[in-house]
Amino acid sequence: MMYRRSFPGSWNEMERLQSEMNRLFEAATYPSHRMRTASGYPAMNVWSNEEQMLVSAEIPGVETKDIDISVAGDMLTISGSRSAEEVDDSVRQHRQERICGKFSRSIQLPYEVESDKVEAVLEKGVLTVKLPRAEAQKPRKIVVHNN
Repeated sequence: MMYRRSFPGSWNEMERLQSEMNRLFEAATYPSHRMRTASGYPAMNVWSNEEQMLVSAEIPGVETKDIDISVAGDMLTISGSRSAEEVDDSVRQHRQERICGKFSRSIQLPYEVESDKVEAVLEKGVLTVKLPRAEAQKPRKIVVHNN
């Protein structure tokens, strides 16, 4: 306990160093493993109204031919792959934080959608998916009549 008080930043620095070493070891041992286990990749935002839902996902460096989107019931899945950067063998790499390889992310939608009318656009590294709400799932206003 006395040691911690004497050197308050030392433990934090040692924990950071250990975390970084673990990350580097994992990346060297399982180069494509990091992408598949990243639970929050790609990062997504979801909005909805009575008519449709919009999902945006950040996937910079991914080409449209490498993206798969599927809707089954109330489950949206976005998967694909990002190719590794070509690096000449004569260069020494000092840091690699941008991950590459296969990815897949599924989210449960709050309601069923018209899967045959789903549209997707990739622009500037952001994928936007428009999911029209199924007609049977749209809220209906009930008119009250006088007797």
